[in-house]
Amino acid sequence: MRIGKLTNEQLDRLILSKLRHTRKEVVCAPSIGVDCTAVSVKNGLAILSCDPITAAESGIGRLTVNVSCNDAAASGAEPIGLMVTLLLPPDVTEDEVGSVADEIVEAAASANVDIIGGHTEITAAVTRIVTCATVIAQPVGDSLITPKGMRIGDDVVMTKHAGLEGAIILADKLPDDCRLLSDAEMDTVHSFVNETTVVREGLYAAKHGASAMHDVTEGGIFGALWEMSTASNVGIEFDINRIPLHPITKKLCEHYGINPYKLISSGSMLIACEDGAKLCADLKSMGIAAAVIGKAVNTNGGEVRTGDGVLVDPPEADEIYKA
Repeated sequence: MRIGKLTNEQLDRLILSKLRHTRKEVVCAPSIGVDCTAVSVKNGLAILSCDPITAAESGIGRLTVNVSCNDAAASGAEPIGLMVTLLLPPDVTEDEVGSVADEIVEAAASANVDIIGGHTEITAAVTRIVTCATVIAQPVGDSLITPKGMRIGDDVVMTKHAGLEGAIILADKLPDDCRLLSDAEMDTVHSFVNETTVVREGLYAAKHGASAMHDVTEGGIFGALWEMSTASNVGIEFDINRIPLHPITKKLCEHYGINPYKLISSGSMLIACEDGAKLCADLKSMGIAAAVIGKAVNTNGGEVRTGDGVLVDPPEADEIYKA
């Protein structure tokens, strides 16, 4: 099988279709495009989600925290605690382990989330550091927000820029003697790791009219649009020229022959809402870049198209694996 996530068809056929949901406490079960579960407990809902980091090298500790907290934020939930697993190759050094731990602690402090448990192991099963984290969160509003809530007529807002996380990974894969990026550009792309959180925009949007949210991870912006469309059973029409793309990301993607709109982009979020222009203005006042890139247009879930009618295919392997 190919490297990367299973296709949505494989995921549904091989795994999701086999799951049985018998507990009444489970109020949000796994499905395509839905990254969190929700469990009803005595005093309300507990939101949980887990994610690995397998392709990144620099900033892996910060990504570990941010990517998991992002899933919670996309459900309109405030992260409370994080359980982290570290799988370390035999040639890892103590300095490398300490550096990853420092990043995790710093990112957790920034996200106002506690590290509440996990597991650390040196194993020959991995050739580089691999992490996996599970987040526990609580809703900030009266109800859970999922990618299923988009309505016909909603604006589709995108925060930050396409291929955000992918640019970090691609820059790290450049050979030492490659002069594609200047030192200043390398510093810029490494600073992207500080943008890989969507907690602030997710929690704000949850309180200010978001009908659906989805963080942009593997499969990039095209994949996220398709998944939110499928989850909501509502089509999306978008303008590719409105999708923000950083010049350095564009340069890296051209070098590797990669489509930036299909490139992993943790740190970017899709938000469906009634008044996208107002939400963008509010987010920009918070220092978060945002743009209205499209609109929910019909009841054909999984039909995502450009303004001139070009359809977006279902997501396959992320473009990062081409590198």
